[in-house]
Amino acid sequence: MFGFRDLAIIRAIARHGGFRAASDALGLAQSAISRRVRHLEDRMGMTIFQRDGRGVRLTAAGRRLVEESEILIAQRDRILGELTQGLMAGVVRLGVAETMTHTVLPRMLTDLRARHPQLRFEISVDTSEQMAQMLVADGLDVAIMMRDQAPRGINLTPLPPVTLGWFVAPAHFDLPRPAGIDDLAALPIVSFPKTTLPHRRVADLLSPGRRQAAAIHGSASLATVLHLVGQGFGIGTIPHDIVDAWPHAGLEEIAVRPEARLPDLDFAICYMPERNEEIGRAVTRAALDAARK
Repeated sequence: MFGFRDLAIIRAIARHGGFRAASDALGLAQSAISRRVRHLEDRMGMTIFQRDGRGVRLTAAGRRLVEESEILIAQRDRILGELTQGLMAGVVRLGVAETMTHTVLPRMLTDLRARHPQLRFEISVDTSEQMAQMLVADGLDVAIMMRDQAPRGINLTPLPPVTLGWFVAPAHFDLPRPAGIDDLAALPIVSFPKTTLPHRRVADLLSPGRRQAAAIHGSASLATVLHLVGQGFGIGTIPHDIVDAWPHAGLEEIAVRPEARLPDLDFAICYMPERNEEIGRAVTRAALDAARK
C-alpha cells in the first residue's frame, strides 16, 4: 500500500510547507515528488493534500497519515538502532526443569534482563524428556535440562551438579541412623515424575532382590514434594538446594549408608546452534554466572 519512502516524502511536504521546499530538503525533483504523491493517493483512494493556489495543506485524512507515520518511522529507527548496536531483542522460548526454577533461574533471568532489556521470556517448566523433543521440533529456543537426556546435534554446556538427599519430617517417621536401603524401601517415597531419569534411578536403587517393589510416588512439582514430605505422607528424594531454600518445611536429611546414597543430577544448557546461537550463548553465560553465585 505504501512504504517508508512514501511516508518520508509526505512528512517532508507537511513540515516544509510545500512540494518545492520538500524537493530541496530531500534532494528530489519536484515533479518526482508530485508524481509519487499522486500515485499514493490513487493507491489509497484518498486525498492527502488539498491544493490551495501555489501551496498545499493536509486534509483530515492526510493529518492522520502524518501522525501515524511519525510513530512508524520512530519504531523503524528504534529497531534499526538496536540491531546495528548489537542489542538482542524479541521473545525467547525458554524451557526449564523445575529444579532449576528454584536455583539458577531467578539469578539468570535477572542478569539477562540487565544485559539485554529488550528480551522477553516465555518460560515452560517441563520434564527433560519433553524439552528434548521440543528443542528438536523448534518449540523451544533454549532449555536447561538433564544432561543425559539432551538430543543429538545439540550445543550443550554442563552446569555444576545438583546433589540429592533423602529427607523426612522427623515427627512422622523414626529411621535408624544410618538408614539402609531396606529401611527406606519400607516407607512411602515421594520423588520425581515416573517418566524421568531421577525417578528411574531411585527405583533401580531400591529394586534389586526385592519381592515387592517400593512404593514410589511421583510429582512434577517440587513444592508438592516438600509439602507431602512435610505433612508425613512419606520420605522424599529432594535436591539439597531446594530444602535449603524452604527451611519452613521443617525437613531433616536422613543419614544413609553408602549404598543408599543418591547420584547427583547433571543439568546442562542446551540449544540448537544452527537456530539459536546468539541467544544460546547469552543464556549459557548468565546460567553459569548464576550457578557460581
